[in-house]
Amino acid sequence: MTTLKTMTDEQLVSCYSNGDNQAFDILLDRCKVSVFNYIYFTVKDKELAEDIFQETFIKAILNIKQGRYTENGKFRAWISRIAHNLIIDHFRQEKNENTISNDDAPIDLLNNSSLCEKTIEDKLIFEQIGLDIRKLITYLPQNQREVLEMRYYQDLSFKEIADLTGVSINTALGRMRYAILNIRKMAEENNILLVMQ
Repeated sequence: MTTLKTMTDEQLVSCYSNGDNQAFDILLDRCKVSVFNYIYFTVKDKELAEDIFQETFIKAILNIKQGRYTENGKFRAWISRIAHNLIIDHFRQEKNENTISNDDAPIDLLNNSSLCEKTIEDKLIFEQIGLDIRKLITYLPQNQREVLEMRYYQDLSFKEIADLTGVSINTALGRMRYAILNIRKMAEENNILLVMQ
């Protein structure tokens, strides 16, 4: 067990896929707080967050057991992405169940642009901005990239980031500030727009 605890996430995934169930227990222990916090912060409902949290790890187990885990060196980002996709699925399903009729409304809901979904073009632009930002993040220095990913993609507080990275809260905040400044600078130099116009 002690040797398992010193292993990287990737080594633990490998051990688990080879039948060592304790390896997955350690993986779960390492990232359960950040994954649950991310889900809970997004859905704002403890019971629902617990359901999605369980579903996230069930999906992760199935994918690993079926040999579909290929994210070398990025287990935490991978598990967070599974949680994110399950949250989106939940809201999509909820939206489909909550359709409303325009007949009884005092105003015309269906022709009110402020209540409409974004156009396909808007969605594509938004997705492209997300991809551009992800690409720019890869060019950041390791310590800045780490803080930014923990804050925005794992939804950790600066105190949690400071504890995990072994630095002060001020250092974590400083790294985040420089990460954002560097992304803006790289975007400017490469004529990349990071906002919807």
